[in-house]
Amino acid sequence: MEADASVEMFSKVLESQLLQTTKLVEEHLDSEIQKLDQMDEDELERLKEKRLEALKKAQQQKQEWLSKGHGEYREIPSERDFFQEVKESKKVVCHFYRDSTFRCKILDRHLLILSKKHLETKFLKLNVEKAPFLCERLHIKVLPTLALVKDGKTQDYVVGFTDLGNTDDFTTETLEWRLGCADILNYSGNLMDPPFQSQKKNFTKLEKKTIRGKKYDSDSDDD
Repeated sequence: MEADASVEMFSKVLESQLLQTTKLVEEHLDSEIQKLDQMDEDELERLKEKRLEALKKAQQQKQEWLSKGHGEYREIPSERDFFQEVKESKKVVCHFYRDSTFRCKILDRHLLILSKKHLETKFLKLNVEKAPFLCERLHIKVLPTLALVKDGKTQDYVVGFTDLGNTDDFTTETLEWRLGCADILNYSGNLMDPPFQSQKKNFTKLEKKTIRGKKYDSDSDDD
């Protein structure tokens, strides 16, 4: 009897909350409709022009990104090209890889997907054997390493898979979240909530950190 009474009471509380939420949504919609009704033709025309202008600017920005090589995951032939590429674009992710390192191939698959999704960011890869000077300058010691470059300056690194849950089976969303923490792409989720619970123990607030001069230890292949 007590259990039935508790269930009934819980049901009533839940029903009351749902009705309250529905009422709030309806009131908000009514308010928005009322605002539109109160607008005169000139105001509606200005609103329409403003939205069209925003769409036009977004399309122009998209075309500019595409003209600079965004929207694809490209290999650059030399370290000289690296400097030109990062000079052209505000946000760049560069994968330093070696053909013999199998984890680099795992990263390739995810970066290809993200390059098509995030046009605001340029995605590149560079063979470390063709960039000895750059690797020394950036202290690239473990492969794979992602250099995250913003406004022409290397701001952060993703070294191995430590920040990705310490597993080869991380998802594309996990990498997307990590890059979002560095503000190198526009992440739509909650940065304080990693995609999977298992990652939370590895998650510390990813502040802007200086990596230069640090000697890395990692499970990733490092000849």
